[in-house]
Amino acid sequence: MENFQYTRDNVPLQIQTNNYERLREDQVVCSPAVVNMGPPLYPQVRDHIVWSVFNTIYMNFCCLGFAALVFSIKSRDRKVVGDLEGARHYGSTARCLNVTALVLTILTFLIIIILLAVGVLQIYSSAMQEAQNQHNLFQGNGN
Repeated sequence: MENFQYTRDNVPLQIQTNNYERLREDQVVCSPAVVNMGPPLYPQVRDHIVWSVFNTIYMNFCCLGFAALVFSIKSRDRKVVGDLEGARHYGSTARCLNVTALVLTILTFLIIIILLAVGVLQIYSSAMQEAQNQHNLFQGNGN
């Protein structure tokens, strides 16, 4: 290895204090910096992973929540690889499956609540009619 000597003018980090003059307080000028940020070069690809996990745990109607989770993971993998069109396609499929699972689960709960309410009303009506019959039978025996 060759021993190379730098001259004083070629050393980039050497500080020469003689060439600098100190700024006075009235010379300091502060101006606000404005940074203009334009729209992103490509639109954000949504993978709906949180929604899919929620549907898988709480609203897994006919395994649609699990299928949505699989497509969400595929969308995230495609996004990491850089295939934005594939990620967008898988994300769209995950969104459709999540919406379907959500709607079908809500409809199922509504139908169960309606059937329970109708059943309770039917039992109540039947009990009231039975009580009326017992009352009429008791009144008839007393005369």
